[in-house]
Amino acid sequence: QVQLVESGGGSVQAGGSLTLSCAAVGYTYGRRWMGWFRQGPGKEREGVAAIYTERDSKYIANSVKGRFTVSQDNAKNRLYLQMNSLKPEDTAMYYCAADSDVGRPFSPVDYNYWGQGTQVTVSS
Repeated sequence: QVQLVESGGGSVQAGGSLTLSCAAVGYTYGRRWMGWFRQGPGKEREGVAAIYTERDSKYIANSVKGRFTVSQDNAKNRLYLQMNSLKPEDTAMYYCAADSDVGRPFSPVDYNYWGQGTQVTVSS
């Protein structure tokens, strides 16, 4: 059974940094997308970063480009999201997702597995 477990969230001041980690338990990497999504209060879930694990191809949303980076460690079955220069508008629940084989890395409906989320709060 596949489990995605996020960690690394917390509260920071604007301009600070956090690194989120997603442990993919029981998941087999392959020709699939893994991604990070976020959902703020009263907002729809939006894609932040995604990676096609076999090729290490990466997509970063325009809203976080230049501040966030996504990476993977296949040996540890982990996905990371490095977040720098955080802004109050980055405040959201952040989710790890896995197992999309459709070429729409920021489409939530295409992912088969989701973590429970980790909260990121950025104060001004």
